[in-house]
Amino acid sequence: MSSTVSQIMDADPQSVGPEESVETVVQRMHDHELPGLPVVDEDDILIGIVTESDLLMFDEQEDLDPPAHVQIMGGVIYLGSVKHWEERIRKSVASTVEEIMTTEPITVSPDADAHDAGHLISEHGHNRLPVVDDEGRLVGVVTRVDVLEALLEDR
Repeated sequence: MSSTVSQIMDADPQSVGPEESVETVVQRMHDHELPGLPVVDEDDILIGIVTESDLLMFDEQEDLDPPAHVQIMGGVIYLGSVKHWEERIRKSVASTVEEIMTTEPITVSPDADAHDAGHLISEHGHNRLPVVDDEGRLVGVVTRVDVLEALLEDR
């Protein structure tokens, strides 16, 4: 019989609030050797997640250069979407978790089985998933290693 997520998850995960500083997030991730932290409100409702990729600016200069554009009569017309560029600029000057977090993260229910969690992790390319109850409250975190260990035990 397959293990449920509630049986294999970390039921006491580290988390941060949206008002905390980016420096606090970096320090907590470092202190606890974590690649990311769930972001919760004052009622422990999951509102986002902050990961290493939210904090690191890969190809920083390329991402901060505006997209291709033309200037006509004093105005600027962008030749493609500016959404990615605007997001990278916003994150590059962020000072709080709320400004840098990814909203609406992929989550899993504590009642889901390990196979379902494994599919979500694999499908979305994540290493860990927040576990939330029916009200959206953070109740744990399940990792790729947790799932692999459970699947091996099921064999």
